[in-house]
Amino acid sequence: MDVRHLSLLRELAERGSVTAVAAATHRTGSAVSQQLRTAERDLGVRLVEPAGRGLRLTDAGRLLAEAAGDVEASLARVEARLDEFRGRPTGRVRIAALTSAAEVLVPGAITALSDEGIEVELTDTDVSESDYAGLVADHDVVIGHSLLGPVPQGAEHLVRTVLLREPLDVAVPADHPLAAKDVLAPRDVVDETWVGVPVGYPFSTVLESVERATGRSVTVTQRIRDNRIAEALVAAGTGLALLPRFTTRPRDGVVLRPLRGVNARRWVVAMSRPDRAERAVVRRTVAALRETGRRASA
Repeated sequence: MDVRHLSLLRELAERGSVTAVAAATHRTGSAVSQQLRTAERDLGVRLVEPAGRGLRLTDAGRLLAEAAGDVEASLARVEARLDEFRGRPTGRVRIAALTSAAEVLVPGAITALSDEGIEVELTDTDVSESDYAGLVADHDVVIGHSLLGPVPQGAEHLVRTVLLREPLDVAVPADHPLAAKDVLAPRDVVDETWVGVPVGYPFSTVLESVERATGRSVTVTQRIRDNRIAEALVAAGTGLALLPRFTTRPRDGVVLRPLRGVNARRWVVAMSRPDRAERAVVRRTVAALRETGRRASA
């Protein structure tokens, strides 16, 4: 049984089509189809079957695709032990991270890791909470976040490490009456105009909590992904916004105030596929990110 065939079946199970597998693995669709036929011939069982204009896994194909994770994790554990004999892990680690967390966590980790011969390839991204888990198909470590707990939506099957617990503060124009308060409560902010985030993004749950705590609805006039744009809108007097404490350096005309009475703190979490999490270089990278997070929140 060829491990490469198992990995190919896993890719097809996760990505859903030969075209997607070909794009992700830098092969042509015909090459992927040929490898699937070779796997069927070697294993003596049908692994895929027609489904509309594409292919889907048979029961046997799904069985082997599920087993691929265990096989790849076992191989990664062996490689990790071999790294121990070599003295230290080396290699390249691909990280995808939400922008605000990348700013506070990744630069320090890259510096520490480069001194050890570990190269980091960083991609910054900003997607809804449930979409971060899907990025593990193309990256060794994905840094996402959640306000509901240490398991971002969709990441239940992944290896997870909490890197940071970060408060979300209320950004207020410096000349706003609320700027005179040291701490804000839901009743202070519920009737204000807000610069929010797209529906499905974690920060939106804070405003939902404010609504539940007060029994009144909040008014969101803008939905912005980028924190710096949200801060600029606050400075212009457009409304209030929620911003992460450790990565916000308020510009002139903006102050941050803590919000008490609702959960206004996010979990920043590293996620990996179980097989990749076993790699020594990935474990070392996550440890460096966690140490950077510890220093940032100290």
